[in-house]
Amino acid sequence: MKRIIKLFLFSFMIIIACPSIACADPVTAESTTDASASSSAENATSSADWNAVMDAIVKVESNGNRMAKRGNSVGVMQITPMLVKECNRILRKKKSKKRFKLSDRFNISKSREMFILFQSFYNPMNSIEKAIRSWNGGIHYSVTKTQQYFNKVMNALK
Repeated sequence: MKRIIKLFLFSFMIIIACPSIACADPVTAESTTDASASSSAENATSSADWNAVMDAIVKVESNGNRMAKRGNSVGVMQITPMLVKECNRILRKKKSKKRFKLSDRFNISKSREMFILFQSFYNPMNSIEKAIRSWNGGIHYSVTKTQQYFNKVMNALK
């Protein structure tokens, strides 16, 4: 029963915090004519508008500093070389000629493209929780280890 209540409260919080994500219409989102959206993630169709989530992640990760560095993570979204490599693997799998470079991690729009590509491949159901946790803890994240990060991003969404 506790789990159901928590799930309900979390869902309600998402609807209140970012209604554009909670109520995204897959048909209109896929047929968008926005050039940046159609080129983002190299033809990956995502029914979610990830802008609010990406903005919250940027705030938590770097406070908007595109030159931010922490270990091997850099840029506004603190992207690692491993993520760039994974994005390029996804692009190859999709038969795309596009490739990201390590220097693209310092470019805000390319960082966002990598986020959208990663989500379209590993998060096809567009779960906000999975998006946030996997961005911090990787594909096989631990809920416990990503809880503090998840809370910070959710607070930044408000």
